[in-house]
Amino acid sequence: MEMPEWRAKELTPGQLSERSGVAVSALHFYEREGLITSRRTSGNQRRYRRDTLRRVAFIRIAQRVGIPLAEIRDALGTLPEGRTPNRKDWEKLSTRWHADLDQRIEQLIRLRDNLTGCIGCGCLSLGSCAIVNTHDRLGTAGPGARTLDVELDDPASGA
Repeated sequence: MEMPEWRAKELTPGQLSERSGVAVSALHFYEREGLITSRRTSGNQRRYRRDTLRRVAFIRIAQRVGIPLAEIRDALGTLPEGRTPNRKDWEKLSTRWHADLDQRIEQLIRLRDNLTGCIGCGCLSLGSCAIVNTHDRLGTAGPGARTLDVELDDPASGA
């Protein structure tokens, strides 16, 4: 497929797919989920505004770090309609997720560094669990992986 001229205001689904690296079927899914929009030509063909490229890139990156589609949709809903979002718009949107992303990073670091040891699940089946979590003392702090789960360590959660 031929790439659209850089000044092209609209892209076909095939052009958007090729340029974004996202399958046309995924673009249709994103549209059904309210993440992106298109207009229909008189021949009932979809056309996407060029700024949809940025939205699709944002969706892919957000999904890659585990942000649920509902949160992505809510975040994209804060962007202006009818104009290409500018740097300030994107900055405002991204600051919403700073704390959550910091928590995810901490979680991944804990997982990377401690997965071979005790995760505080209460199983007592690993040789080290009997030492690290004697008599399942971590069970009094609540369910789940107590030593690896950052969210469970959040003082606001009451854990």
